[in-house]
Amino acid sequence: MTQVHTPVLAGELIELLDPRPGEVAIDCTVGGGGHARLIADRIGPSGILIGIDRDPIAEERFAELAGEVPCQTRFIRADFVSGLEQLNAERLRADLVYVDLGMSSMQVDTWARGFSYAYDAPLDMRMDPDQELTAREIVNTWDERRLARLLREYGEERYAPQIARGISRARAREELTSTHKLVDAIKAAIPVPAQFAGGHPARRTFQALRIAVNDELTQLDAALPLAWDVLGVGGRFAAISFHSLEDRRVKRFLAALARGCICPPEIPICVCGHEPEAELLTRRAVAPTPGEIAANPRSKSAHLRAARKLEVPTT
Repeated sequence: MTQVHTPVLAGELIELLDPRPGEVAIDCTVGGGGHARLIADRIGPSGILIGIDRDPIAEERFAELAGEVPCQTRFIRADFVSGLEQLNAERLRADLVYVDLGMSSMQVDTWARGFSYAYDAPLDMRMDPDQELTAREIVNTWDERRLARLLREYGEERYAPQIARGISRARAREELTSTHKLVDAIKAAIPVPAQFAGGHPARRTFQALRIAVNDELTQLDAALPLAWDVLGVGGRFAAISFHSLEDRRVKRFLAALARGCICPPEIPICVCGHEPEAELLTRRAVAPTPGEIAANPRSKSAHLRAARKLEVPTT
């Protein structure tokens, strides 16, 4: 591979998924291919690795990886909802399905994509460069109330109304076309002390815009049941998330699958007959070690959850 990619929580992911020779694995978010390489080496020549990603650069990376790993490979250029729908339609059954919901290093470090507030770049933030909606369109055309709601719900930004008002005022003077113009508008909108507390003042706004541009939470809600459906009995699922909005969705989804009786608490004896569909492999989210954070600061907010698919008796 042409560039070094450091996969987050790689050892923990491998331990939980326990990939074995001959198994079928689906990487729903290939990115730089770091996790995919580790899985491929373990499933070996008789195994199959299927990669899904909507980013054309990820497709190029996967093509390079395919020439280097021992297993059979297949790539689907699509968002992970469409990719998983396709595999379910083919009635494929996988042993491993995993999703890394963070941005890959190749996206963050490609300044022209506009994902980072650290570089001055066009306001873009599209994971799929073929789609129409960009961060520039949102920032310059959405009304102030809609922007504030976006920043509050997707960025969990306490100064959402002030930042939305600041963006509205700034764009009235000139169109906000670059990341640094947006950062300047954000800084001008919030109290000075807040600019030096809790990380970069634009971090939550950029998170909210990226989620909105790429429809990430809607995609995740749709993808989780599809990923579970494509697993065979005994198959393992894992998700790595990087903020609470994602992690809460994964946690709730897996907890519901692992739940047995769903009778109301006032009924002393179970009459529903509901059986759990999952065995949780993580009782609480797995976080990176201090050593990993020191070596790769981008891993700091990562959380990993995993579960095994159980056989549910048919009635």
